[in-house]
Amino acid sequence: MTIADLIVTRLCEAGVTAIFGVPGGGSNLDLIEAAGRVSLPFVLTATETGGAIAALAQSEASGHLGACLTTLGPGVASVVNGIGCALLDRAPLVVFTDTHPTSSRGLFTHQQLDHRALLAPVTKWSSTLQVESADEDLCRAIATATTPPFGPVHLDVAPDVASRPGPFGLGETRGSGPLGPGKAERETPASDDVRRAPHDDRLFTSARRPLLIVGLGTRRRNDALAVRSLCEERSLPAMVTYKAKGVVPDDHPSFAGVFTNAAIEAPIVAGADLLIGVGLDPVELIPRRWSYPQPVVYCGTWRVDDRHVPFAAQMIGDVPTSLKEIEDGLPATDWDLSNVRQLVALQRRQLASASDGLTPHRVVSIAAERLASRCRVTVDAGAHMFPTTMLWPVFEPNQMLISNGLSTMGFALPAAIGAALVDRGRPVVALTGDGGLLMCLGELLTAARERLRIIVIVFNDAALSLIKVKQQQKQYTPTGVDLSPAAWRGVAEAFGVTPFTASSAAELEQSVEMALDCDGPALIDARIDPADYGSMLRTIRG
Repeated sequence: MTIADLIVTRLCEAGVTAIFGVPGGGSNLDLIEAAGRVSLPFVLTATETGGAIAALAQSEASGHLGACLTTLGPGVASVVNGIGCALLDRAPLVVFTDTHPTSSRGLFTHQQLDHRALLAPVTKWSSTLQVESADEDLCRAIATATTPPFGPVHLDVAPDVASRPGPFGLGETRGSGPLGPGKAERETPASDDVRRAPHDDRLFTSARRPLLIVGLGTRRRNDALAVRSLCEERSLPAMVTYKAKGVVPDDHPSFAGVFTNAAIEAPIVAGADLLIGVGLDPVELIPRRWSYPQPVVYCGTWRVDDRHVPFAAQMIGDVPTSLKEIEDGLPATDWDLSNVRQLVALQRRQLASASDGLTPHRVVSIAAERLASRCRVTVDAGAHMFPTTMLWPVFEPNQMLISNGLSTMGFALPAAIGAALVDRGRPVVALTGDGGLLMCLGELLTAARERLRIIVIVFNDAALSLIKVKQQQKQYTPTGVDLSPAAWRGVAEAFGVTPFTASSAAELEQSVEMALDCDGPALIDARIDPADYGSMLRTIRG
């Protein structure tokens, strides 16, 4: 068994179901060959960042570790955006990078970058794999990635290391399996304090209208069930962040809308006398000063930064256990959940448009009506994100995948590729702006080559609309934000993707139905009227 075989074995034990990326000519080739020997697919993506995003999306969709690889030098420089996305969205990912042979260290400067120095700021741990300690380092890397808060790790692998037989046996299974608590028992540099923080019980015993704000740290099944149970037992409302959509389903009686620290949710938050951030990580919130006067208590698996949100206490540990403790301390509450639901309905009505054209609101509503119950959805950064996150119903955790912590454009399509490979029988909808799609256009070819059931809906207005709106808010002349109109139908056809064009609600409805019947990827060019984006942004964020 070579070191490459060992790597693949440990990845399979950790639940990895595909390796993504753009290979070079060194250790990457040994890894791909070793993966082929055990039928672990390697998926070629158009870019290194696309490979990392596909891997992290597959991790979120499957509940297991994600994996990608890149060549040395330019490949490592290119993958940083995807790794940064995994770091800030708390996604477990292992990144393998090629490097010069160990026998040539110090001889060559061609394509020579300090990979570990480059990736250290965006990873939980970075190391160079050595033959003698390969198994130990692999297990440490996997344990670190899958210890809360989850995140990316990096291993530099030289070609004369990957091809070497290793001084090890494989009698012990040391992979992580499904993501969950209990990974910290492995030797790992992640050393978050997991002791339960003291808190004043009066925070709970005196609360009559506690409000849950549910974040990305609750997406595991048992945590989501515990959140729902607390809501149902005590008739509590719960708001969810973008990443936590589905933890409390949109059709649940306790669903109180989306929380981002924006203006539109303030009327609901104002009715609370205690805020309980369950798995709420401040990385999820827009960078706006915290203005709510109510005490805020955090409960979650890892300690979070309290400089933005002034947590009065942090309860660190198993989420279901913490929620049971909170439930036992709460008196009877006096929330009227029907009134909360009316406020959520009002939020949605505020986004509606009087225009007869194909507005972003209408695109989301039509697509969601036909697709939300049967498809996972991926969402790109951009102005279309606002109606999508507000209006697209989600019923289980990780059914809406979005780059929130980093908020990177070019996310939706590669994320859809990673998610679609988890379940080829289930379509995935990728909602993207035309600017975002241009950043990852080559991934259309990846989707076509893999014959994935992805429906890409392009909000086509030939502009970087969100930036254009912000320029207008500053009373600047929009500059550098208008894109040349793209013939998306021709682009899709060139990549082997079935194209549709919609300029009206009726055409969009028909396009969605036909796209569902495609046995491979489809692209719908939704030619929208962007006039409402400015008022929508003011309504949501103030």
